Parts: sequence; structure tokens; C-alpha cells
Amino acid sequence: MQVLELIIFAGLAGVVLYQLYAVLGRRVGRQPEDTPAADAVATSARQAPALDVPDDGVGLTGLPAIKHHDPSFDLSQFLAGSKGAYEMVVRAFAAGDRATLKNLLAPPVMASFEAVLAEREARGATESVEFLHPPRADLERADLHDDVARITVRFLAEFRSRTKGPEGEAVDDKRTAELWTFERSVKSRDPNWLLVHVDAAEA
Repeated sequence: MQVLELIIFAGLAGVVLYQLYAVLGRRVGRQPEDTPAADAVATSARQAPALDVPDDGVGLTGLPAIKHHDPSFDLSQFLAGSKGAYEMVVRAFAAGDRATLKNLLAPPVMASFEAVLAEREARGATESVEFLHPPRADLERADLHDDVARITVRFLAEFRSRTKGPEGEAVDDKRTAELWTFERSVKSRDPNWLLVHVDAAEA
């Protein structure tokens, strides 16, 4: 992924905030740094040798298929960009930054975010977040169907949430695990990946 793609991916942050918070409030049993198995998966993916694939790409699936159709794709850069995107999304959602979210979320995801933002504003509440440690981003799975690439990333994060409203202020430290799925047409010149789904995950 080139620099432009990383910049746009960073904006992706705007993508997931609602479901992030819907799922984000759940504490999980382990710290982000307590999952060496996931580290091993990500490290092996980054160090994998270049693939010798057939010219027509027939029979390829997952990352090899995506790489065949988009030679500029780089998994390590994608995961690095997704970490920045994750933080930006969480902060944008907390700040109610609809402009950022609207450009980067798939319509169903944006609708979910909008519902939560509207409910929070109706209560007269505001939120802010502070990451206690950099989030972790590990490849969960990758698929290519009809020229549409989908990559799911497992995020493990720990952050402090501050909520202010008519009833006062609340501070809550949260540990979360989510699966974020990003989508992009490999035939498109637009390097932007849209966030299309968010799920809770096991740590």
C-alpha cells in the first residue's frame, strides 16, 4: 500500500466508531500484549516470501489472490495503517465527527454510528478517549470474491473513556477485542478501503 493509501486508511478511522463502542465497552480477559500467538501469525505473514503465482491467478484465494490482482498491496503496511485508522475512528466517534465517519464508512455502518451519536447527543452527553497503549492489529482473514477484496483485522486495545453529562462525569478503563472488516474493489483506482462490518472477538 502506498503513502496515499495509508493516508486514506488513516481516515478510515472514521469508519468504525459506533460498533466500536457498542462492542468497545466490553472488557476482555487479556491485555493486548498477552497474545503471542497472534504476534506469531502477523510476523509470519510479514516475513512470507514473494509468491510465485500463475499468470491468470486461477485457483488463488485469500492474500495471494488479492496480491495477484493488486500487486501494490503490502500486508505489513496495511496492518500498520489499520492501527492508525483504529485510533482515529475511536477518537472521531467520541468527538461526534460525522464528516470523517461519513466519508469512510459503508452506509449500514454509518447508520449504526449515527444512531448512537444521536442518542448520546439527546442525553446531552459528551465523550473523549485516551489510549493507554498502542492498539494491536493482526490479520484474521482475507478473501477475494468477484474482484472485491475483504480483509478482517483483529484489534486488541486498552483505553480510558471519559463521559460527561447532566448526571456528572464518569471515567472507565476498557479493554476490548474487535474484528473489523474492510472492503475494496481491486479493479478500482480508488485506494480507499471501506469499513463494512465490526464484530466482537475473543482476546
